[in-house]
Amino acid sequence: MFQPKFSLPSEALNRADADVWAVSTRAHELADKGEDVIFLCVGDPNFDTPEPILDYTRARLGVGRTHYSPDAGEPVLRRAIASIESKVSPHPCSADDVVVFPGGTNAIYSVLGCLLNPGEEIVIPEPMYIGYVPICDALRLNVKRVACPAEDNFAFDVESIKAAIGDETRVVMINTPVNPTGAMATPEQLRELAAYCRERNVWLVSDEMYSMITFARRHTSLRSAAEHLDNVVVIDGLSKSHAMSGWRLGWAVAQGELVERLSQFAGATMFGCPQFIQEAAAFALEFDGYFVEQMRSAYEKRRDLIVERIGKMPGLSCYAPDAGMFVMVDVSQIAESGEAFASALLDAERVSVLPGAPFGPSAVNHVRLTLAADDADLRRALDRIEHFVNSDNRQAG
Repeated sequence: MFQPKFSLPSEALNRADADVWAVSTRAHELADKGEDVIFLCVGDPNFDTPEPILDYTRARLGVGRTHYSPDAGEPVLRRAIASIESKVSPHPCSADDVVVFPGGTNAIYSVLGCLLNPGEEIVIPEPMYIGYVPICDALRLNVKRVACPAEDNFAFDVESIKAAIGDETRVVMINTPVNPTGAMATPEQLRELAAYCRERNVWLVSDEMYSMITFARRHTSLRSAAEHLDNVVVIDGLSKSHAMSGWRLGWAVAQGELVERLSQFAGATMFGCPQFIQEAAAFALEFDGYFVEQMRSAYEKRRDLIVERIGKMPGLSCYAPDAGMFVMVDVSQIAESGEAFASALLDAERVSVLPGAPFGPSAVNHVRLTLAADDADLRRALDRIEHFVNSDNRQAG
């Protein structure tokens, strides 16, 4: 009889924590049975891709832009990305510094795959994006987490990150603005961290997928803050800012030999992104101002609504994030954990939120609420949460 054997990366992924999406999975099962479930757990924009981008895409399909693309990406998109980088940074950026990937997650996987060998060390602040875990598992990396404490609103602590860097560290990866917390690194923090990593001969990778969804202040890219760029990699994309999550389009900006290696990696693993999608992305980056601002404004109003309502609910607390698509809610006064709260809330009120533990130990007593829900559903969900925390039937810990 055939006895299947699998690779170590696939075994690592197979062992990944199944509890990460357990509450969400149960919520979908209830919805499939006809239950009125409100989902506040996803990070997928609830806006449609703007119509002009769709029209342009249809036109590019109509002229046959459906063939193989260069490994590093279509020149028109690479030039558009380089133009944006040059405008916001004191450092000039060339199209030759840009490599295009099918989504930010693939860009992260490719960058780390080019920088680290199995068993080597990467330092990542937490709470951190859930998607980093399977990537690091598949690459068999040694992940050293650095806590960003909840009592400081999960703010960046450069000194703690620097203290975590040892002789075995090959890469530091940061996320600014952060999913899930909305924290943003300051220009001074980025400059200091980049200089320290360069001094220690360590790569610094910055995931900036939420760069266009900021509220109180504008995003500062690592590439614009760092004095030198030879150890710096910036990753970004259009999934969140342009409601193009299903288009799978992201990129990495770097310098020197790494760009060539990333291009070779992209060519070997996915042989180019679709031409028409890349050209639509270039169009989006050139004519996006109005649409991005409309979505950003809607997210900000939803953030303010959540913060106001949660602030009036007994036993719950939160702060107003500076950026991103989520609000982290502290449930420690009324629940033994975010997991307990999320599970009980789903049972009692049919509202699905994401427990904080999968993002890291610092978030274990929190749940994450998304801003990617229309106003009516968001208000209904907040009414249900308020009823839940005031209910004698609450069983959250």
